[in-house]
Amino acid sequence: MPVLEKLSLDVAVEALPLAKPFRISGHVFTESSVVVVTLSDGVYTGRGEASGVYYLGDDVGAMRAAIEAARPEIERGIDRARLLEVMPAGGGRNAVDCALWELEAKRTGRSIWDIAGLEAPRALLTTFTLGADDPAVMAETATGAYAQARALKLKLTGDLALDIARVRAVRAARPDCWMGVDANQGFGIADLPTLVEVLVETDVKLLEQPLRRGAEADLDGFECPIPIAADESALTLADVPGLVGRFDVVNIKLDKCGGLTEGLAMAAKARELGLDVMVGNMVGSSLAMAPAFVLGQLCDVVDLDGPIFLAADRRPGVVYKDGKVWCPDDVWGLAA
Repeated sequence: MPVLEKLSLDVAVEALPLAKPFRISGHVFTESSVVVVTLSDGVYTGRGEASGVYYLGDDVGAMRAAIEAARPEIERGIDRARLLEVMPAGGGRNAVDCALWELEAKRTGRSIWDIAGLEAPRALLTTFTLGADDPAVMAETATGAYAQARALKLKLTGDLALDIARVRAVRAARPDCWMGVDANQGFGIADLPTLVEVLVETDVKLLEQPLRRGAEADLDGFECPIPIAADESALTLADVPGLVGRFDVVNIKLDKCGGLTEGLAMAAKARELGLDVMVGNMVGSSLAMAPAFVLGQLCDVVDLDGPIFLAADRRPGVVYKDGKVWCPDDVWGLAA
């Protein structure tokens, strides 16, 4: 991307209410607070939305501070490569990076797909995430609100007996679905043999982040018959090489790594090292899902259901149909 000149930078904070509270291990969400960046060259504008990374303290205050610290250089004119040097990984850089992608598409008249070197997009099978709840409630959601889902991801909490009941209840309700579980760092290594035995029994296809970040070495020598995905253990490109031999899949989230630019680099490095690739999201609107949809074209597992948890999404927005997600061109990145 060519260096831009005399950019104006606008930073806004928005609170996106959730339709209902959403529970994972150690946290309950009632809204998603996001930063929205708009970059303008006086003719064209580009936008980016970021939710940050709550477990790293990367909230709207931290994101705004990171952006404001880089404002002079951004407004002088910056490209995405330079942005990686100027700003740290995190939600703030993600919002600016995505705004630069859209701005380039509009200024050059090229599609995001062309700029990224990708083929025309396809609709992607996405997981629909079940927040940790009573097993019967989760099973009811899986057959009711999520009736169209063809892939489900269950949030676990680290309560082994209750989590096992959750997995069995949802599998009994939806024997037709691909199913994965996300422990969000809730377990210790001693619990994994029992948990994995049940996951195999119930045909679960993916175990995401069972142990806390920092305890990755506990997986050394652990033989798991189903793939283990790194989420909190894989924040940025620098984390990817250390996953080999412990994890099978890397879950890339743009808020963690700091934007689509680094996300694409992470996917390439993961493939080079023999790892499968997943794209995930922090809960946000369609404006946040659209850049992740680009990355999703390269992924084995796609988890881009963030907008379904909101009381109201942006319009135009991504479309969920037959268990797949589709991002129309006019959501983000449409070339002028």
